[in-house]
Amino acid sequence: MRVKVCGITNYDDAMYVAEAGADALGFVFYPKSPRYISYEDTAKIIEKLPPFITKVGLFVEESAKSIEQNSKQSKIDIAQIHFDVTQEFIDSINFKTLSVIRAKEPQDINRFSGFRLIDAYCQSYGGSGKRLNLEWFNGIDCSNIILAGGLSGDNLEQLKGYGFYGVDASSSLESYKGKKDYKKVKEFIENAKAIWTTNGIV
Repeated sequence: MRVKVCGITNYDDAMYVAEAGADALGFVFYPKSPRYISYEDTAKIIEKLPPFITKVGLFVEESAKSIEQNSKQSKIDIAQIHFDVTQEFIDSINFKTLSVIRAKEPQDINRFSGFRLIDAYCQSYGGSGKRLNLEWFNGIDCSNIILAGGLSGDNLEQLKGYGFYGVDASSSLESYKGKKDYKKVKEFIENAKAIWTTNGIV
């Protein structure tokens, strides 16, 4: 199972998360978030990171052109589109994207095809710790789904058997908003990778 840790705000956290085995780091470009980081500061962190780590930028309420420009400026690899848009909007972005579904009900899960991140709906954007009902995923092909929302090292065991492509966590891995708790990060990554091995994937 691939692991993304979102809400990175500083170099020390970024390096710890990378060295702990995360596959991707998430940077929040939404100014109203307590985990906000600028494009310039993100680029400075990314320049110092080791190779083979995917860098993801979370965008809210920006135009396709702005997302393209700021993705390049911040040196991220993938733009996470974390607000309600159409497939046409996604297709108009000339940069690699990850669609996000903020699910209110079971049928929302298949709003986009292909790889997508599914989070619990909340009025604000991200980092709420609200969990999705796993029963919504019964009988669904989850191999292209990254699950987010209220995940921690303590509850990942419940995901066994679903075959999610990956998991994403932010607020549950903090000592306070914007600062990671390294013990929680380590436990989260180790437990997620253990599920991956248990499912027979190497």
